[in-house]
Amino acid sequence: MDILDCKELFAGKRPEKWNDIPDLDLYMDQIIAYMQRQHIGFSVNENLTPAMVNNYVKQKVMPKANGKKYNREHIAYLTAICLLKQVVSVSEVKTLLESQMKGNDIHDFYDKYITILDEKFIDVDNLIDSQLSEDEVSELALKLAVSSYAQKLACECLLEKLNENEKTK
Repeated sequence: MDILDCKELFAGKRPEKWNDIPDLDLYMDQIIAYMQRQHIGFSVNENLTPAMVNNYVKQKVMPKANGKKYNREHIAYLTAICLLKQVVSVSEVKTLLESQMKGNDIHDFYDKYITILDEKFIDVDNLIDSQLSEDEVSELALKLAVSSYAQKLACECLLEKLNENEKTK
């Protein structure tokens, strides 16, 4: 992947908006195939398997299938889960999603998620310049790595606070 490919990843590729997600029930193999197009990271080095989907359902991170079929809500959950689990544990993803769902439905959450994702991807796209020297590429990679680490620590602290608040209720 060269700089232009990297820039293109952040500049244009996005998950479908709510109304563009198929309003059809899909079987597991169809969900896995759809998520290949839906989740940005799958074009880099991430994946989703039926076992992973079943695990998310078992851990109550997302709702069960309707029979053996999955709908728009499941796609929305999986889109968020696939990104979030790259940063925090599945149990922390569950905590975050449960907190976000209080007083919201999946449509509202998903719209907020897509807005935030778009904003953050534009921020990163603006940092990447195809004219960067090798030293500048190296420095930007270092800054992004350190920033990612700091943000991950902050996220984990906040999720721990959410967990503590739930336990005291």
